[in-house]
Amino acid sequence: MKSLSYFFLLMVLTTISCFKPLEPDRIITVDTQVTYQTMDNFGAAGCWFGEGIGKYWPHEKKERIAELLFSKAVDSLGNPKGIGLSSWRFNIGAGTQEQGDSSGISDFRKRVECFLNSDGTYDWSKQEGYQWFLKQVKHYEVEQLIAFSNSPPVQFTENGLGYKLNKDFKTNLRTEHFKDYVQFLTQVLSHFEENGIHFDYISPCNEPQWDWFAEFGTAKQEGTPWSNANISEIAKLLDSTLTASQLETDILITEAAQLNFLYEGNGHAHQQIANLFHPDSSLYVGDLKHMPNIIAAHSYFTDNSDDQIISVREKVGEATKQANLKFWESEYSMLANGYKDGHKGKRTAMDCALFLAKIIHFDITKANASAWQFWNAFEPGDSDFDTKYYFIALDPNEAYTDGEFSPVKNLWSMGHYSRFVRPGMVRVEVNTGMTDLESAQSLMSSAYLDEESGRLVVIVINYSEKDQLIKLDVNGSNYYRFTQFTTSAEEDMNLYKEEENKLLDEGFNIHGKSIVTLVLDSKFE
Repeated sequence: MKSLSYFFLLMVLTTISCFKPLEPDRIITVDTQVTYQTMDNFGAAGCWFGEGIGKYWPHEKKERIAELLFSKAVDSLGNPKGIGLSSWRFNIGAGTQEQGDSSGISDFRKRVECFLNSDGTYDWSKQEGYQWFLKQVKHYEVEQLIAFSNSPPVQFTENGLGYKLNKDFKTNLRTEHFKDYVQFLTQVLSHFEENGIHFDYISPCNEPQWDWFAEFGTAKQEGTPWSNANISEIAKLLDSTLTASQLETDILITEAAQLNFLYEGNGHAHQQIANLFHPDSSLYVGDLKHMPNIIAAHSYFTDNSDDQIISVREKVGEATKQANLKFWESEYSMLANGYKDGHKGKRTAMDCALFLAKIIHFDITKANASAWQFWNAFEPGDSDFDTKYYFIALDPNEAYTDGEFSPVKNLWSMGHYSRFVRPGMVRVEVNTGMTDLESAQSLMSSAYLDEESGRLVVIVINYSEKDQLIKLDVNGSNYYRFTQFTTSAEEDMNLYKEEENKLLDEGFNIHGKSIVTLVLDSKFE
């Protein structure tokens, strides 16, 4: 009888032990009392292929593309229909499309029309395809709209082209046309304003550090160098014309071609924080009416290793903090080979998406970026491998009047941020128990709080091959359930709602090589 009781007790204990919660592989702590930057937007540009799509492609196709980029809606299962971009970059063209082959730009799709005609009149029917996307931006209530120019109109340039024929690093804008250029930009903004489309920002000098040189017939796109002195002059002139036109549009500078150009170097457009935003500088623009305390740069070519990714962005964060500036990352795609992480051969679409998430993560957590914008929303390319340039892979016909398209994993990678981290949310403290360098190949996490509603968004990137059970420890007791959205290499796992209203104490599983967003609502709502 005694042995039977002992056997029964053993069975009970064994059964209880089977239901004992598994020990988490890692605990991520979130402290909502420690706050950092307020997030402004997440966006992308519509060059160059937005013109053909918007002008010629069948409505069903281009409307689905717009939905993928801008929609905040969900399907019947609660999965996002799109990534809900909160900003869009619109290119104001220089007129190379009208020049045709005489432009010297080899790819006709990268030539851009200009609203200003050679006789000084304006034709607002130009850039029809690009303008179609502006209408979609308004329809989807995208929060912020940015206009940018790669080159002044060709009638204002030294060589009558949209790029340089020599490597002197001098601007292609003729001295006598500086005022004409800013008047042109202001006229474009005024036209759209009168037609119900408001541009929040105008960027007049894109990637000023490059020489933008090409031999005639081999040019890739419009572009011109600018010196810091040029940028200062343009900003001051533009500030005056915006004020005179009573436009509430801010000037976005410097659109530096690399992050480190903001704080170091001795070139014509280097050390831009010190040259343009230090009150003692003769080029100071920080006191202009239409100049926000924002400086923008691109994350290209600073991604060759995890150490470089982290160290460069730490320096950006330090430099902008000292100057009391917000930092915007306003353009990035995987131009170099850093995204390969030392691997040879092709990288899968998910590998590219994970690398993209890594760059976004460190731009936000180390450089304190309050906005993050990608180049490019769509381009022709493969949808399965080396998807480093685009969110949506295009397979167009030769004339580019129709084609097929495929959203790639980069789209959904970006969506973890753009869809859930809305303008006005504040980044809060996260601790994974690892150094930044360790986390770059393992587990990266950031968190964002909507202070008005109490909603907390936690994004976790599992860069490793290993599935992990994660326990989320949020300070205080305001949160006890979460909904989980996952993107992984599986075909249908694209911001997929994997869990809903799950108890926080139970933790969550994150698959190897995947990205997870947790949405937590305050229990006091």
